[in-house]
Amino acid sequence: MRQRRRTALLAVGTLTVGLLLTTPQSASAANLIKNPGFETAGSGDMPYCWSKSGWGDNDFTFETVSDAHSGSKAMKVELTRRTEGDRKALITESTDCAPVVTPGKQYDLGLWYKTTTPDANITLFRHDTTAGWQYWTDLKTLDMAGTWTEATVRTPEVPPGTDRISWGVSVYGTGSATTDDYTMEQVPDVTPPPDCTGTAEECENGRWDVLPVQNPVRSMHSVVLHNGKVLLIAGSGNSEEMFEAGTFTSAVYNPADGSYKIIPTPKDMFCAGHVQLQDGRVLVMSGNKGYPSADGTIGYQGYKDSYIFDPETETYSKTNDMNDGHWYPSATILGNGDVISFGGLKEDSTGSVTAELWSDAEQKWLELWKVNQTWSYWGLYPSMILMQDGRLFYSGSHVFGNNIPGTGSAIYDYEANTVTQVPGLQRKDERDQSASVLLPPAQDQKVLTLGGGNIDTNPDGNRLTDIIDLKQPNPSYVAGPPIPQGTVDLGNGPVPETGDQGKMYVSAVLLPDGKVLETGGALHNRADPVFETSIFDPATETFDQVAADPEARGYHSSAFLLPDGRVMTTGDNPGNGSWNHNVSVYTPPYLLKGERPTITSVIDTEWNYGDTQRITVDRPIAKAELIRPAAVTHSSDPNQRFVDLPLSVDGNNVDLNVTSNPNLAPPGWYMLFAVDANGVPSVAKWVHLSGPAAMNATEASAHVHDFAGDLSGKVTGPGKKRKAQKVSPAVSGCDRHYGSANVCVPTDFPPTVKATTQARCDWLKKNDYGRLKLNGKDDPLKLDRNRDGIACGKGDVKKKAGR
Repeated sequence: MRQRRRTALLAVGTLTVGLLLTTPQSASAANLIKNPGFETAGSGDMPYCWSKSGWGDNDFTFETVSDAHSGSKAMKVELTRRTEGDRKALITESTDCAPVVTPGKQYDLGLWYKTTTPDANITLFRHDTTAGWQYWTDLKTLDMAGTWTEATVRTPEVPPGTDRISWGVSVYGTGSATTDDYTMEQVPDVTPPPDCTGTAEECENGRWDVLPVQNPVRSMHSVVLHNGKVLLIAGSGNSEEMFEAGTFTSAVYNPADGSYKIIPTPKDMFCAGHVQLQDGRVLVMSGNKGYPSADGTIGYQGYKDSYIFDPETETYSKTNDMNDGHWYPSATILGNGDVISFGGLKEDSTGSVTAELWSDAEQKWLELWKVNQTWSYWGLYPSMILMQDGRLFYSGSHVFGNNIPGTGSAIYDYEANTVTQVPGLQRKDERDQSASVLLPPAQDQKVLTLGGGNIDTNPDGNRLTDIIDLKQPNPSYVAGPPIPQGTVDLGNGPVPETGDQGKMYVSAVLLPDGKVLETGGALHNRADPVFETSIFDPATETFDQVAADPEARGYHSSAFLLPDGRVMTTGDNPGNGSWNHNVSVYTPPYLLKGERPTITSVIDTEWNYGDTQRITVDRPIAKAELIRPAAVTHSSDPNQRFVDLPLSVDGNNVDLNVTSNPNLAPPGWYMLFAVDANGVPSVAKWVHLSGPAAMNATEASAHVHDFAGDLSGKVTGPGKKRKAQKVSPAVSGCDRHYGSANVCVPTDFPPTVKATTQARCDWLKKNDYGRLKLNGKDDPLKLDRNRDGIACGKGDVKKKAGR
């Protein structure tokens, strides 16, 4: 990883700070740019409606030159020395000059240019009617050109609350860009309203189908492979009997024909970590070395082994060992293709404080002394999301019990080896098995965290959502809208949720229309499934409740996007140790709006950073994006991301502008979707993103603005070296004094259950726990009152009248 200096945005010349904007007036001409060719002089040394801007440590000049594309003037911006930052001539951010825009609309931008540097791109700012002027996005990297060359690009949909935009060409490397003849036109509405192809209810809320063929393995890990198939990893499947028998399983599901192929699995990959490497193979790290002891004195143990699954041969091969065992580790791919991992349990059931780094160049886990260490315990499956500047955002989503000390969320700078606490996360110790996603598009750098509970204290799952904008100089979570309520099955059939009841075990999936599907969950620790599904719109920050998955999807469930735009859900593992093998598939409303656009050709499937890649489509599209395929378990997929591809449109030929920043889109295989103005996506095409910048991120010079550059939270450096963190053997919220290892009798029953033998035994019976043997002599929950070695037996509870 590389460290970027964060410097506050420095504007030169006419700045936008403090401008008071009045009600926008519509432009009368088709070209919305005033003084597009710099012909009209301004009051200072810049042309009318143009301003100097930029930031960072560099030497620069702005000059109006006579070498014009048309007319007599053009604008030349040059950097003669650069350590960081950029310089750009921008449309003046004022009511007189900045073009008026309409939220939800798109605009075609164009200009003519000449450059002597590959480090120049079109940069947009937007005026929010509440927050004022702010950076919006970088749209298109300009190819070097010695003669006048035209560049065109289409903006994303204008976000809500935006009334004006400003834009220009940023120069962020030594050299110059000369520009002239700017144009900006609103994209006309050409897509007819959609025709519903399902029932009215389906077209409004989508449709769930339970597939006729069951999943043959108890999979709790799901990875969408670049050939369109799905790797489903079970290991022992949380079954002590399978573990003792050495029966470890995986399966490959083929959505094309609904078939499953059982894959020989060398080790118990139950609760391992996994991530897709840039070549499309799957790195699977650690897993279960041993189940807890019968008396509850020893907890789960993680082994050091690591494997790679090859989608071509559908086989596992062993890598070198990790430095520690890591049962429930994180796994985040970095901009250079390396993988960083934190947390989990060691071979002795203590918490690992060792960070691990997989070297893509060396194809191995690096030795301990080569990896920066803070000796921090990040917990189990800590959600570590790669930021645009190469740092990691720990969102606060995790598994099992309380969060980390402090605010429960932080930014980790690997190069500086510092952790900075981030404020604002609500009820940070009730975010156990919440979900966190980098919202679409990744360029916006906003993260949504939703739901959660606490396996130790077992309160009702909550409805909390929190949103953070990591582009802000000093980012902080702010409260989002509550998750809609559904129904909950408390043992007597579904009933409406009441009060503040929400859910833990939340699944969240990025959709190709730029929204987020949240689904599944349960009210308590491995009990009381919640049936509720909603679609979150990042543009409006609102939920739209849709059809709910008819199957229970609690602990060990997964939800993920298929290349055809549907969402597949698998699994559910209640506390009684049973497993739901039924598979559900959700058809979102966008697939019921008539004919889908089709990507008829992709000229090249090997993409490099900063490329312009051409595709052809059969009809007009509004946007295109790359979505990284899922590698999800336990509500966690920190690598899930949606990367916007700004468009240059010429009829059915569409040029896609690929980000030059590998931290925005780490190298690997992606699903390419084209989406029309009604939000209807194509079936995805697979493309492979890599290039010199990804192979050596320290040489990448991607244009990065001021992202989270002035953190004011508590900052800590590396602590004292230590071997591990003590962790309770009951970290999973299960009391191992009762039943087998794959049965979870809760250490803390739901709050509706009285703390009596009768009430607890009634609850266990209602939830189908069956015969529970007492392990050892201790009976902490007082379930074996007659001391016959069987919990909740006939002599332990009173006989009810009439029986």
